Amino acid sequence: MKNNKINIHFLGAAGTVTGSKYLVDTGDKKILIDCGLFQGIKELRLKNWEYPPVNVSEIDIVLLTHGHMDHTGYLPRLVKQGFNGPIYGTNPTLDIAKIILNDSAKIQEQEAERANKEGYSKHSPAEPLYDLKDVENTLPHFKAIPQAQWIPLFEGIKARFQYNGHILGATFIELDIHGKRLVFSGDIGRTNDLLLYPPLKPKKADVLFIESTYGGRFHPDEIEAIPQIEKLVNETINNGGSLFIPSFSVERAQLMMFIFWKLLKEKKIPKVQMIMDSPMGANVLELFHRTRDWHRLKDNECDEMCANFTVVSSYRETLELRADNKPKIVIAGSGMLTGGRMLNYLETQAQNPNNTLLFVGYQAEGTRGRKLLEGNKDLKVYGKIVPFNMQVAEIEGLSAHADHAELIGWMSKLKKKPERIFIVHGENEGAVALQKGIKESYGWDAEIPQLYSIEEI
Repeated sequence: MKNNKINIHFLGAAGTVTGSKYLVDTGDKKILIDCGLFQGIKELRLKNWEYPPVNVSEIDIVLLTHGHMDHTGYLPRLVKQGFNGPIYGTNPTLDIAKIILNDSAKIQEQEAERANKEGYSKHSPAEPLYDLKDVENTLPHFKAIPQAQWIPLFEGIKARFQYNGHILGATFIELDIHGKRLVFSGDIGRTNDLLLYPPLKPKKADVLFIESTYGGRFHPDEIEAIPQIEKLVNETINNGGSLFIPSFSVERAQLMMFIFWKLLKEKKIPKVQMIMDSPMGANVLELFHRTRDWHRLKDNECDEMCANFTVVSSYRETLELRADNKPKIVIAGSGMLTGGRMLNYLETQAQNPNNTLLFVGYQAEGTRGRKLLEGNKDLKVYGKIVPFNMQVAEIEGLSAHADHAELIGWMSKLKKKPERIFIVHGENEGAVALQKGIKESYGWDAEIPQLYSIEEI
């Protein structure tokens, strides 16, 4: 039955960067685009524990733009709350989501166990948001779909997933509902990425949902970041220190490996031990081998790059490496220091002023990463305060997100003005800057929805 009234529920990444969830209610069907975890400030993280303001068991289907935690990390909770439909995404997206969800559940289980043992949680007992069993119950819902093909979902409703750079498998989603085209940008990649191809651009959108992570901000090209990294490595190693790079395990860790390998190959940095300590990152490396058509790396480059790194698998190895003070380069999760193996290194290495902590990605409000960038001189790790004396550096050109000009450019192939444009997935400053940029470039008005608002389109 055709129903002209469509309601959009902004359940996440509205007025904030994380927690992407948009419920499209056609009257007959309920379609959830992305299902991410809130990250960053405590007030947002607590929302992960709340029941969403919709009836979860009535959601018919979930469509995923890509595999990152802030787009997939809530799926096990959704299934636990009664969701029983299919979860669609490209092959690499579902592979990455599986890796991320298992890793996330494991970390949550370990942190709850540690908090209970050491008594630093306010909750008694501390519990994980979800566990490995919940992830196991979620994976059978996964259904891989090809990119660039229209997929019928329901009568009069179809979807198409289009290549979007950013990370392996990432897409923007075109959703046709009885002839009305809704376009969800997901996270848009860079135009000149060292590892990935440029994003495709939508040609039609009656209603457009566009991310604004870097609205109002401009990145240098990735290639321009390489001399800065070279300089930082040489200065740190010459001072007898180590370089620590907290990294998102998907794409960013592999990009950093690629850059360090290239610099070493060209004899621009000294030969020190290079470590990639992220079980999740190691799994994504495997994925690079299996997904040739999604990225630029040749098989032999992938093999040669990996041969120059110590890829750590066991936690015991992490504990041994963090106690070793010899100069080295360490890439480890997580990108915003919200958890992951990097915290183990910082627990013992944060007090050494010869060490450098290098940020190569976005640091959301309220995260440890953002606080250190803002000059914090102590670090809370596993319930205790560690003095922080390391050098801190940030290189912005390596973001996997489109900058302001690329976001504006991504809309350039739209043949006519969308009826509505919603700016999402950004902190207020970035969203307002993009709103202004869209008006200046195209003369189009755009709206910035608030969390939990409902819009009729």
